[in-house]
Amino acid sequence: MLDVAGVSVAFGGVRALDKVSFEVAEGVVCGVIGPNGAGKTTLFDVLSGLRRPAEGRVRVAGRDMTRLPALRRARAGLRRTFQRTQVFGRLTVAGNVLAALDWHGGGGGLAADLVGWPARRRLERERHERVAEVLELCGLTALRDAYAAALPVGQRRLVELARALADRPRLLLLDEPTSGLDAGQSARLGEVVRALDTTVLLVEHDMGFVMDTCDRIVVLDLGKVIATGTPGEIRQDPVVRAAYLG
Repeated sequence: MLDVAGVSVAFGGVRALDKVSFEVAEGVVCGVIGPNGAGKTTLFDVLSGLRRPAEGRVRVAGRDMTRLPALRRARAGLRRTFQRTQVFGRLTVAGNVLAALDWHGGGGGLAADLVGWPARRRLERERHERVAEVLELCGLTALRDAYAAALPVGQRRLVELARALADRPRLLLLDEPTSGLDAGQSARLGEVVRALDTTVLLVEHDMGFVMDTCDRIVVLDLGKVIATGTPGEIRQDPVVRAAYLG
């Protein structure tokens, strides 16, 4: 599903990413770990189209997306959450999730709104059913009518996750998804991620969450991939232990 080949990014004389290469198979949950400054967020910026690499290639489902803008990547099925929560504070929880589906349009334009065409009503019903489904999955049903701005950071993160899932992504990028979550919310998030029928790439510092949730792990250090493998293999790798796990 994801093929990263020889990706490099430099900031002045500092190489934030140095010929990074790895693959993620379809349906796999893959973690990206490493110390601060390893290049994890820069990698996500490249994958999501917020930063263009100096060299290298990014393919999603066989399609070269290296030069596509973020909007085109999102509409091709790539979704991302960020370290800092970014919800629509003046919308309800349900409204935040529904916003992810609006780009498809309603069909029929203003006339359909005025006369209530059956096709428009059916589309709106399907969208609201999808919103309810995702809210239930993320444990947010009781908060559907709460305004996002009034929620604590942990619940806002779950709203972002629900919004990212609403349009059924092919590749989901989660940037430090457990930040601000308590132990119960983190456990719930792990259950949700493992239950998803999609490919997930996540950056996370909570090693317990990574080891319990991920099928594969990529380890970055100083912009380079120093190891890839299963959680068990990564846990025992002496290079990884020296650089990060201790």
